[in-house]
Amino acid sequence: MEDFSLLYPSGKKTDCQTLSEDTINSLSLDTILDYISESEAEKKTLRRMMMNLECDPAVIRYRCDIFDDLMNYPELREKLKDMLEQLDFLSSVKKNYQDDTDTPLWQLIDRLQELEVYVKCISGLNQALADTNVKSAGLKQMKKYVSSVFNESGFDQLSADINDMVSETAEIRSVSLGVNLDSRLRPVEVGIVSINRDRFWRTGIFSRFFKFASKKNELLGGSSFDGMAKMHTVGTSAEDSPLMNNLRRVVSEMLGSTVKHLKTKLSRYVNISGYGLTKLIPDLLFYIRWTEFCTKVRNTGLPVSKPMILDIGRKTLKSKGIYDIKLALQILKGKNIDIITNDFEFTDNHGIYIMTGPNRGGKTTFTQAVGLLFLLAQHGIYVPAESLSLSPCDNILTHFPADENQTVNLGRLGEESKRLSEIFATATDKSLLLFNESLATTSFTEGLYIAKDVVKALRFLGARTIFNTHMHELAMELDTMNSLEGDLRVASLITGIHEGQRSYKVFIAPPEGVSYARDIAEKYGVSFTQLRDSISCKTQMKNSA
Repeated sequence: MEDFSLLYPSGKKTDCQTLSEDTINSLSLDTILDYISESEAEKKTLRRMMMNLECDPAVIRYRCDIFDDLMNYPELREKLKDMLEQLDFLSSVKKNYQDDTDTPLWQLIDRLQELEVYVKCISGLNQALADTNVKSAGLKQMKKYVSSVFNESGFDQLSADINDMVSETAEIRSVSLGVNLDSRLRPVEVGIVSINRDRFWRTGIFSRFFKFASKKNELLGGSSFDGMAKMHTVGTSAEDSPLMNNLRRVVSEMLGSTVKHLKTKLSRYVNISGYGLTKLIPDLLFYIRWTEFCTKVRNTGLPVSKPMILDIGRKTLKSKGIYDIKLALQILKGKNIDIITNDFEFTDNHGIYIMTGPNRGGKTTFTQAVGLLFLLAQHGIYVPAESLSLSPCDNILTHFPADENQTVNLGRLGEESKRLSEIFATATDKSLLLFNESLATTSFTEGLYIAKDVVKALRFLGARTIFNTHMHELAMELDTMNSLEGDLRVASLITGIHEGQRSYKVFIAPPEGVSYARDIAEKYGVSFTQLRDSISCKTQMKNSA
């Protein structure tokens, strides 16, 4: 199991680019993970995995095929989900089993629990995989491994022995002890009176003894014994009590014959360990939670599809019917909204987009959607699209508006410029760059001046880019920009307008020519029309009063 992984094919090693916190926040990944799992521990694991962006096409295709199998075989997915729960339990057993402070008896019991879970996992997996015609190399490898363990490792005898030992140990429900006291009534000796199949309570001979002792010798002074005392109080543990510590040791030593008997049976399985399977916990968690999510999205009627992964050097993307997966979350949460899908591509002639359109026309949503396409596809996850083929990027770098607190020292323009410099220091020609209303916080003249230089640098870099902006004038100088050196050409992408109405459709076309200033005025409600309507409304309310 050491070399077996559901994330990497045999012979491939981890070689990921860790995405920045800016990128994770810009793509709103945490919002999606909050829906996918309610467990904070699971969300942390999934977040850590999603931050590691894989760009090797062979690795991505390996994951895509496994994901496809689990989408097509929900019964297998449910079996793996059961296995995940058992492996979580096995992890907790492992911690106890490796505790050197535990007595030999408890270590043997933990070992027995480990092997019992191991038997259940292998048996369940073998049956599930045998009944499923999996196509992915990863699940075929798992199928082969599980089948070899089940059929060639004395598994039948192990299973039978485990069942016998579980039955034997399960019969021990209580131990009756006799305690000798000194002259000051302090416990000085303890011995086992009997080993019982039932839990101890005040019944039978013990109850009659207490009544007899109370009446005849009056040793109990009229007090009564009504129940069992806890081994420790709330907020403490048995290990904090010397008495309980010694009692655990004495009981363990006095059950020597049981320990010897278990050791004899378990000794033949000394080299068998189920803990190798626990290494698959993050892998299984990743596939199970994301396939569950994609299944829910598909059940709403929205398309999700397996991405086709091309060679990384091609720097292309071709898609049909894409949308922002965050919008699907709104439907899953019960909101009634219409989702507009778009067709989109990256090519040599359309590799760097200057995206313009009206305020609230969908520019930010579309920019996020493209980033999430790459993020999901490069993890092997089904994408929100009717179809998608892409060559992976080696990094996703974003430049979205910063929080006010981040601009205190440098000012807005200084903070934005600093982040732009950091992006170009990191990006390669195979990266994906996403700009969302960059340089909108400074004056129009200053912003346009810097933006022109940024786009020229993007052309020289040759990385796929979406630069969404209110500066329509930026998209009017395509010929000048494309006359410079570079592999990918700059194109104008517009969104949101159809017959004068917001449509959220995206298409390649010259900018509408609406100025940056007008969009900003409408965004904050200070255009002439908005101010006039506000004044008229206020006047009418005053007159009616």
